[in-house]
Amino acid sequence: MRLPPLEVELYRNISARHGAYDEVRRAVLSLAEHDVARATISSWPNYQPTPLHSLEGLAATLGIGELWLKDESSRFGLGAFKSIGGAYAVLRLLERLGARDRAHEVTVACASAGNHGRAVAFGAKLFGCNCVVHLNEAVTPGRVAAIEGLGAQVVRTTGSYDDAVRRVDADAAREGWYVVSDTAYEGYTDIPRDVMQGYTVLVEEALEQLEQPPTHVFVQAGVGGFAAAVCAHLWERYGAERPIIVVVEPRNAACVTASLAADRLVPLPDVQSIMGGLCCGEVSLLAFDFLHNCADYLITIPDEAVAPTMRLLKHGMNGDPSIISGESGVAGIAALIGACARDEFDHGVELYSHSRVLVFSTEGATDPESYARLTADA
Repeated sequence: MRLPPLEVELYRNISARHGAYDEVRRAVLSLAEHDVARATISSWPNYQPTPLHSLEGLAATLGIGELWLKDESSRFGLGAFKSIGGAYAVLRLLERLGARDRAHEVTVACASAGNHGRAVAFGAKLFGCNCVVHLNEAVTPGRVAAIEGLGAQVVRTTGSYDDAVRRVDADAAREGWYVVSDTAYEGYTDIPRDVMQGYTVLVEEALEQLEQPPTHVFVQAGVGGFAAAVCAHLWERYGAERPIIVVVEPRNAACVTASLAADRLVPLPDVQSIMGGLCCGEVSLLAFDFLHNCADYLITIPDEAVAPTMRLLKHGMNGDPSIISGESGVAGIAALIGACARDEFDHGVELYSHSRVLVFSTEGATDPESYARLTADA
Protein backbone atom coordinates (compact mmCIF):
# COMPACT_ATOMS: atom_id res chain seq x y z
CA MET A 1 0.00 0.00 0.00
CA ARG A 2 1.42 3.36 -1.04
CA LEU A 3 0.76 6.76 0.45
CA PRO A 4 -1.62 8.81 -1.69
CA PRO A 5 -0.14 12.05 -3.12
CA LEU A 6 -1.98 14.64 -1.03
CA GLU A 7 -1.54 18.40 -1.33
CA VAL A 8 -2.59 20.40 1.71
CA GLU A 9 -2.51 24.06 2.65
CA LEU A 10 -1.19 25.35 5.98
CA TYR A 11 -2.14 28.36 8.07
CA ARG A 12 -0.34 29.29 11.29
CA ASN A 13 -2.52 30.88 13.95
CA ILE A 14 -0.42 33.65 15.47
CA SER A 15 -2.99 34.18 18.24
CA ALA A 16 -2.48 30.70 19.73
CA ARG A 17 -0.82 30.57 23.14
CA HIS A 18 0.41 27.97 25.60
CA GLY A 19 -0.32 29.70 28.90
CA ALA A 20 -2.47 28.52 31.77
CA TYR A 21 -6.14 27.72 31.29
CA ASP A 22 -8.17 30.53 32.86
CA GLU A 23 -11.36 30.82 34.91
CA VAL A 24 -13.29 32.56 32.13
CA ARG A 25 -12.92 29.53 29.85
CA ARG A 26 -13.35 27.14 32.75
CA ALA A 27 -16.85 28.58 33.16
CA VAL A 28 -17.62 27.26 29.66
CA LEU A 29 -15.76 23.93 29.55
CA SER A 30 -13.97 22.37 32.49
CA LEU A 31 -12.51 19.17 33.84
CA ALA A 32 -15.00 19.34 36.70
CA GLU A 33 -17.94 19.36 34.29
CA HIS A 34 -16.19 16.69 32.25
CA ASP A 35 -16.30 14.43 35.31
CA VAL A 36 -20.07 14.93 35.49
CA ALA A 37 -20.46 14.17 31.78
CA ARG A 38 -18.24 11.10 32.02
CA ALA A 39 -20.15 9.69 34.99
CA THR A 40 -23.46 10.29 33.21
CA ILE A 41 -22.53 8.96 29.77
CA SER A 42 -20.70 5.92 31.15
CA SER A 43 -23.94 4.90 32.91
CA TRP A 44 -25.88 4.61 29.64
CA PRO A 45 -26.64 1.16 28.19
CA ASN A 46 -23.85 -0.24 25.99
CA TYR A 47 -21.32 2.43 26.91
CA GLN A 48 -17.70 1.41 26.52
CA PRO A 49 -14.57 3.36 25.56
CA THR A 50 -13.86 3.18 21.84
CA PRO A 51 -10.56 1.65 20.64
CA LEU A 52 -7.28 3.51 20.26
CA HIS A 53 -5.22 1.97 17.47
CA SER A 54 -1.46 2.20 17.12
CA LEU A 55 -0.55 2.76 13.46
CA GLU A 56 3.11 1.79 13.64
CA GLY A 57 3.42 1.07 9.92
CA LEU A 58 2.06 4.44 8.85
CA ALA A 59 4.09 6.26 11.52
CA ALA A 60 7.30 4.68 10.23
CA THR A 61 6.42 5.57 6.65
CA LEU A 62 5.74 9.17 7.62
CA GLY A 63 8.91 9.41 9.69
CA ILE A 64 7.28 10.22 13.03
CA GLY A 65 7.70 8.45 16.35
CA GLU A 66 4.16 7.25 17.14
CA LEU A 67 0.73 7.57 15.57
CA TRP A 68 -2.46 6.79 17.46
CA LEU A 69 -5.97 6.79 16.03
CA LYS A 70 -9.08 7.03 18.20
CA ASP A 71 -11.69 4.97 16.36
CA GLU A 72 -15.26 6.21 16.89
CA SER A 73 -16.91 3.81 14.43
CA SER A 74 -18.40 1.68 17.22
CA ARG A 75 -19.70 4.43 19.54
CA PHE A 76 -23.10 3.24 20.86
CA GLY A 77 -23.58 1.32 17.62
CA LEU A 78 -24.21 4.58 15.77
CA GLY A 79 -20.94 4.79 13.90
CA ALA A 80 -19.82 8.25 14.98
CA PHE A 81 -18.53 10.26 17.93
CA LYS A 82 -21.41 12.74 17.93
CA SER A 83 -23.71 10.46 19.91
CA ILE A 84 -22.02 11.41 23.18
CA GLY A 85 -22.43 15.14 22.54
CA GLY A 86 -25.93 15.31 21.06
CA ALA A 87 -27.49 12.77 23.41
CA TYR A 88 -25.87 14.36 26.47
CA ALA A 89 -27.30 17.74 25.44
CA VAL A 90 -30.78 16.21 25.12
CA LEU A 91 -30.52 14.86 28.65
CA ARG A 92 -29.27 18.15 30.10
CA LEU A 93 -32.11 20.00 28.35
CA LEU A 94 -34.71 17.69 29.88
CA GLU A 95 -33.12 18.21 33.29
CA ARG A 96 -33.22 22.02 32.94
CA LEU A 97 -36.87 21.81 31.90
CA GLY A 98 -37.67 19.52 34.83
CA ALA A 99 -39.14 17.18 32.24
CA ARG A 100 -37.41 13.87 32.85
CA ASP A 101 -40.73 12.36 33.95
CA ARG A 102 -42.70 13.90 31.07
CA ALA A 103 -40.19 13.67 28.27
CA HIS A 104 -42.92 12.44 25.92
CA GLU A 105 -44.34 15.97 25.96
CA VAL A 106 -41.06 17.46 24.69
CA THR A 107 -39.92 17.65 21.05
CA VAL A 108 -36.27 18.30 20.30
CA ALA A 109 -35.12 19.41 16.87
CA CYS A 110 -31.88 20.05 15.06
CA ALA A 111 -30.25 20.62 11.71
CA SER A 112 -27.65 18.12 10.62
CA ALA A 113 -25.42 16.81 7.88
CA GLY A 114 -26.13 13.34 9.25
CA ASN A 115 -24.19 12.44 12.40
CA HIS A 116 -25.45 15.16 14.77
CA GLY A 117 -29.03 14.41 13.77
CA ARG A 118 -28.46 10.75 14.49
CA ALA A 119 -26.99 11.67 17.89
CA VAL A 120 -29.97 13.84 18.85
CA ALA A 121 -32.38 11.17 17.61
CA PHE A 122 -30.49 8.60 19.70
CA GLY A 123 -30.80 10.84 22.77
CA ALA A 124 -34.50 11.42 22.14
CA LYS A 125 -35.12 7.68 21.89
CA LEU A 126 -32.99 6.95 24.95
CA PHE A 127 -34.78 9.48 27.14
CA GLY A 128 -38.28 9.24 25.67
CA CYS A 129 -38.88 12.54 23.86
CA ASN A 130 -39.87 13.33 20.28
CA CYS A 131 -37.38 14.40 17.62
CA VAL A 132 -37.42 16.28 14.32
CA VAL A 133 -34.24 16.50 12.22
CA HIS A 134 -33.78 18.93 9.34
CA LEU A 135 -31.41 17.61 6.68
CA ASN A 136 -30.21 19.56 3.67
CA GLU A 137 -30.52 18.14 0.20
CA ALA A 138 -26.92 16.92 0.07
CA VAL A 139 -27.39 14.38 2.89
CA THR A 140 -27.33 10.86 1.45
CA PRO A 141 -30.31 8.46 1.66
CA GLY A 142 -28.32 6.09 3.85
CA ARG A 143 -27.88 8.73 6.53
CA VAL A 144 -31.55 9.71 6.28
CA ALA A 145 -32.58 6.09 6.83
CA ALA A 146 -30.33 5.77 9.87
CA ILE A 147 -31.97 8.79 11.54
CA GLU A 148 -35.47 7.64 10.71
CA GLY A 149 -34.56 4.23 12.09
CA LEU A 150 -34.18 5.83 15.52
CA GLY A 151 -37.76 7.11 15.39
CA ALA A 152 -37.07 10.71 14.38
CA GLN A 153 -39.07 12.66 11.82
CA VAL A 154 -36.85 13.89 8.98
CA VAL A 155 -37.56 17.16 7.17
CA ARG A 156 -35.66 17.74 3.93
CA THR A 157 -34.55 21.33 3.27
CA THR A 158 -33.07 23.08 0.27
CA GLY A 159 -29.68 24.75 0.35
CA SER A 160 -26.76 24.09 2.67
CA TYR A 161 -26.33 22.87 6.23
CA ASP A 162 -26.37 26.49 7.40
CA ASP A 163 -29.67 27.03 5.60
CA ALA A 164 -31.04 24.02 7.47
CA VAL A 165 -29.90 25.59 10.75
CA ARG A 166 -31.91 28.72 10.03
CA ARG A 167 -34.93 26.70 8.90
CA VAL A 168 -35.06 24.57 12.04
CA ASP A 169 -34.84 27.69 14.22
CA ALA A 170 -37.87 29.17 12.49
CA ASP A 171 -39.86 25.93 12.60
CA ALA A 172 -39.03 25.33 16.27
CA ALA A 173 -40.14 28.83 17.24
CA ARG A 174 -43.45 28.25 15.49
CA GLU A 175 -44.04 24.69 16.77
CA GLY A 176 -42.70 25.02 20.32
CA TRP A 177 -39.81 22.61 19.78
CA TYR A 178 -36.46 22.81 21.58
CA VAL A 179 -33.46 23.17 19.28
CA VAL A 180 -30.48 20.98 20.19
CA SER A 181 -27.69 22.43 18.08
CA ASP A 182 -23.93 22.05 18.20
CA THR A 183 -23.61 25.62 16.86
CA ALA A 184 -23.62 28.46 19.39
CA TYR A 185 -24.67 32.01 18.55
CA GLU A 186 -25.71 35.13 20.46
CA GLY A 187 -28.39 34.17 22.96
CA TYR A 188 -27.94 30.42 22.38
CA THR A 189 -24.98 28.89 24.18
CA ASP A 190 -26.14 26.51 26.92
CA ILE A 191 -27.02 23.55 24.71
CA PRO A 192 -23.95 23.80 22.42
CA ARG A 193 -21.82 23.95 25.58
CA ASP A 194 -23.41 20.69 26.77
CA VAL A 195 -22.70 19.12 23.37
CA MET A 196 -19.05 20.17 23.60
CA GLN A 197 -18.72 18.97 27.18
CA GLY A 198 -20.00 15.57 26.10
CA TYR A 199 -17.29 15.40 23.44
CA THR A 200 -14.58 15.72 26.09
CA VAL A 201 -15.41 12.19 27.24
CA LEU A 202 -13.78 10.65 24.18
CA VAL A 203 -10.75 12.93 24.58
CA GLU A 204 -10.16 11.74 28.13
CA GLU A 205 -10.66 8.13 27.05
CA ALA A 206 -7.85 8.58 24.54
CA LEU A 207 -5.53 10.13 27.13
CA GLU A 208 -6.16 7.21 29.47
CA GLN A 209 -5.38 4.76 26.67
CA LEU A 210 -2.08 6.44 25.76
CA GLU A 211 1.15 5.52 27.51
CA GLN A 212 2.49 9.07 27.04
CA PRO A 213 0.75 12.35 26.26
CA PRO A 214 0.73 13.26 22.56
CA THR A 215 2.99 16.00 21.24
CA HIS A 216 0.52 16.75 18.43
CA VAL A 217 -3.23 16.36 18.01
CA PHE A 218 -4.89 16.60 14.59
CA VAL A 219 -8.61 17.29 14.91
CA GLN A 220 -11.21 18.04 12.26
CA ALA A 221 -13.58 21.01 12.40
CA GLY A 222 -17.02 21.60 10.96
CA VAL A 223 -18.64 24.37 13.03
CA GLY A 224 -15.71 23.89 15.40
CA GLY A 225 -17.44 22.43 18.45
CA PHE A 226 -15.52 19.17 18.58
CA ALA A 227 -12.18 20.82 17.82
CA ALA A 228 -12.83 23.39 20.55
CA ALA A 229 -13.75 20.66 23.04
CA VAL A 230 -10.46 18.91 22.27
CA CYS A 231 -8.57 22.20 22.68
CA ALA A 232 -10.23 23.05 25.98
CA HIS A 233 -9.76 19.64 27.52
CA LEU A 234 -6.10 19.35 26.56
CA TRP A 235 -5.40 22.96 27.54
CA GLU A 236 -6.84 22.59 31.03
CA ARG A 237 -5.37 19.09 31.50
CA TYR A 238 -1.80 20.05 30.51
CA GLY A 239 -1.68 23.85 30.85
CA ALA A 240 1.32 25.45 29.19
CA GLU A 241 2.61 21.97 28.26
CA ARG A 242 -0.42 21.16 26.13
CA PRO A 243 0.11 19.39 22.78
CA ILE A 244 0.35 21.27 19.50
CA ILE A 245 -3.16 21.43 18.06
CA VAL A 246 -3.65 21.14 14.29
CA VAL A 247 -7.22 21.82 13.11
CA VAL A 248 -8.26 20.26 9.79
CA GLU A 249 -10.95 21.48 7.38
CA PRO A 250 -12.14 20.81 3.82
CA ARG A 251 -10.51 23.28 1.45
CA ASN A 252 -13.89 24.48 0.14
CA ALA A 253 -15.51 24.73 3.58
CA ALA A 254 -12.76 26.26 5.71
CA CYS A 255 -14.82 28.62 7.86
CA VAL A 256 -12.56 28.25 10.92
CA THR A 257 -9.45 29.10 8.90
CA ALA A 258 -11.16 32.13 7.35
CA SER A 259 -12.39 33.35 10.74
CA LEU A 260 -9.06 32.96 12.52
CA ALA A 261 -7.23 34.65 9.65
CA ALA A 262 -9.63 37.61 9.85
CA ASP A 263 -9.66 37.64 13.68
CA ARG A 264 -13.46 37.59 13.63
CA LEU A 265 -16.32 35.31 12.66
CA VAL A 266 -16.48 35.10 8.88
CA PRO A 267 -19.43 33.22 7.35
CA LEU A 268 -18.74 31.48 4.06
CA PRO A 269 -21.80 31.69 1.79
CA ASP A 270 -21.00 28.82 -0.57
CA VAL A 271 -19.39 25.70 0.90
CA GLN A 272 -19.08 22.32 -0.78
CA SER A 273 -17.35 19.11 0.25
CA ILE A 274 -17.66 15.36 0.14
CA MET A 275 -16.85 15.55 3.86
CA GLY A 276 -20.47 16.21 4.76
CA GLY A 277 -19.96 16.39 8.51
CA LEU A 278 -17.35 19.11 8.02
CA CYS A 279 -19.13 21.05 5.27
CA CYS A 280 -20.14 24.10 7.31
CA GLY A 281 -19.95 27.78 6.51
CA GLU A 282 -20.29 29.36 9.95
CA VAL A 283 -18.19 28.84 13.08
CA SER A 284 -19.87 28.27 16.44
CA LEU A 285 -19.57 31.34 18.65
CA LEU A 286 -18.33 29.35 21.66
CA ALA A 287 -15.87 27.39 19.56
CA PHE A 288 -14.28 30.49 18.06
CA ASP A 289 -12.76 31.71 21.33
CA PHE A 290 -11.12 28.37 22.12
CA LEU A 291 -9.82 27.88 18.59
CA HIS A 292 -8.60 31.46 18.36
CA ASN A 293 -6.44 30.92 21.43
CA CYS A 294 -5.55 27.23 21.22
CA ALA A 295 -5.41 26.07 17.59
CA ASP A 296 -1.73 26.36 16.67
CA TYR A 297 -2.08 25.45 13.00
CA LEU A 298 -4.86 24.86 10.51
CA ILE A 299 -4.61 22.59 7.49
CA THR A 300 -7.12 22.45 4.66
CA ILE A 301 -7.44 19.35 2.51
CA PRO A 302 -9.05 18.84 -0.91
CA ASP A 303 -11.92 16.44 -1.48
CA GLU A 304 -9.59 14.41 -3.68
CA ALA A 305 -7.74 13.34 -0.52
CA VAL A 306 -10.74 11.55 0.97
CA ALA A 307 -11.19 8.32 -1.00
CA PRO A 308 -7.45 7.42 -1.17
CA THR A 309 -7.14 7.93 2.59
CA MET A 310 -10.24 5.83 3.27
CA ARG A 311 -8.71 3.03 1.19
CA LEU A 312 -5.36 3.40 2.95
CA LEU A 313 -6.95 2.94 6.37
CA LYS A 314 -9.14 0.09 5.13
CA HIS A 315 -6.14 -1.90 3.86
CA GLY A 316 -3.65 -0.80 6.52
CA MET A 317 -0.06 0.32 5.99
CA ASN A 318 2.70 -2.22 6.60
CA GLY A 319 0.83 -4.39 9.05
CA ASP A 320 -1.43 -1.74 10.56
CA PRO A 321 -4.97 -2.83 11.49
CA SER A 322 -7.81 -2.31 9.03
CA ILE A 323 -9.87 0.72 10.07
CA ILE A 324 -13.28 1.61 8.71
CA SER A 325 -13.37 5.40 8.47
CA GLY A 326 -15.86 7.57 6.62
CA GLU A 327 -15.48 10.73 4.58
CA SER A 328 -15.19 13.11 7.54
CA GLY A 329 -13.42 10.55 9.70
CA VAL A 330 -10.25 10.44 7.61
CA ALA A 331 -9.60 14.19 7.58
CA GLY A 332 -6.96 14.17 10.32
CA ILE A 333 -4.96 11.35 8.77
CA ALA A 334 -5.17 12.95 5.31
CA ALA A 335 -3.86 16.24 6.71
CA LEU A 336 -1.01 14.48 8.51
CA ILE A 337 0.02 12.59 5.36
CA GLY A 338 -0.09 15.76 3.32
CA ALA A 339 1.93 17.68 5.89
CA CYS A 340 4.63 15.05 6.10
CA ALA A 341 4.89 14.90 2.31
CA ARG A 342 6.08 18.51 2.20
CA ASP A 343 9.52 19.18 3.68
CA GLU A 344 8.64 22.75 4.54
CA PHE A 345 5.60 21.51 6.42
CA ASP A 346 7.53 19.11 8.64
CA HIS A 347 9.09 21.88 10.64
CA GLY A 348 6.12 24.14 9.97
CA VAL A 349 3.86 22.09 12.25
CA GLU A 350 6.83 21.05 14.39
CA LEU A 351 6.74 17.36 13.46
CA TYR A 352 9.92 15.37 14.07
CA SER A 353 11.06 11.76 14.27
CA HIS A 354 10.18 11.64 17.98
CA SER A 355 6.71 13.21 17.62
CA ARG A 356 3.71 11.39 19.09
CA VAL A 357 0.57 12.17 17.08
CA LEU A 358 -3.07 11.58 18.06
CA VAL A 359 -5.79 11.70 15.40
CA PHE A 360 -9.53 11.03 15.57
CA SER A 361 -11.47 8.89 13.14
CA THR A 362 -14.76 10.54 14.00
CA GLU A 363 -17.00 8.23 11.98
CA GLY A 364 -17.09 4.82 10.42
CA ALA A 365 -19.21 3.77 7.43
CA THR A 366 -22.21 5.90 8.43
CA ASP A 367 -23.43 5.52 4.86
CA PRO A 368 -22.46 1.96 3.84
CA GLU A 369 -23.25 2.50 0.14
CA SER A 370 -21.10 5.60 -0.06
CA TYR A 371 -18.31 3.89 1.87
CA ALA A 372 -18.31 0.89 -0.48
CA ARG A 373 -18.15 3.14 -3.52
CA LEU A 374 -15.31 5.30 -2.21
CA THR A 375 -13.18 2.43 -0.95
CA ALA A 376 -13.53 0.24 -4.04
CA ASP A 377 -10.09 -0.41 -5.50
CA ALA A 378 -9.34 2.19 -8.16
